[in-house]
Amino acid sequence: MKKGLIAVVACLAMGFASCGNKTQASAEAADSTVVAEQNVDEAVTAITAALTEQIEAKDANKLQATLATVQEQVKEFITKNPEQAKEYVTKVQEFLKSNAEQIKAFAGDNAAVAAAVETLTVTPAETFVNGLASAVGGAQEAGQAAVDQTVDAANATVENAKKAGQDAIDNTKKAAEDAANAAKEDAKKKANDAIDEGANKLKKGLGL
Repeated sequence: MKKGLIAVVACLAMGFASCGNKTQASAEAADSTVVAEQNVDEAVTAITAALTEQIEAKDANKLQATLATVQEQVKEFITKNPEQAKEYVTKVQEFLKSNAEQIKAFAGDNAAVAAAVETLTVTPAETFVNGLASAVGGAQEAGQAAVDQTVDAANATVENAKKAGQDAIDNTKKAAEDAANAAKEDAKKKANDAIDEGANKLKKGLGL
């Protein structure tokens, strides 16, 4: 970020038009870094303000909920930038370490709070982030597997419906063919019977 800012200042001071493109690229890179840092700083400011309020109020239940929020916030940073997640955890750890005694004084009997504080203050930031990253990755894989299973089930349902429809068509066609063949056979039989009956009458008429 410093190199980018130096490049911007140098080009503006010298007034060279040739610095335009390089200056723009450097400025964009610097702005991107500043925004990333502000996101982490803003998140840390917000969470530490909430923690401070709860420590002063000695509210163990709300403190527990806020500590759970820390974990969710870390997961969000992991999806954007793992390095930002580590920075966020490090700064929250520093706050918790500096207030550990105060928290212990009013929330020491709360096992959930004690465990959360212990985890956040003792576990190295990188280890903490990597652990959550694995959990997030596993959840995403499980979610994708569920989606794939749903898609497969839907496809199977469609295929079964198509097969059932084709079977119904085939059965109807066969029934129609069988009915037509039966009608033909019946007509043929009646015609033969009529011919035989006519022949018999003729024979009788001839006295045969």
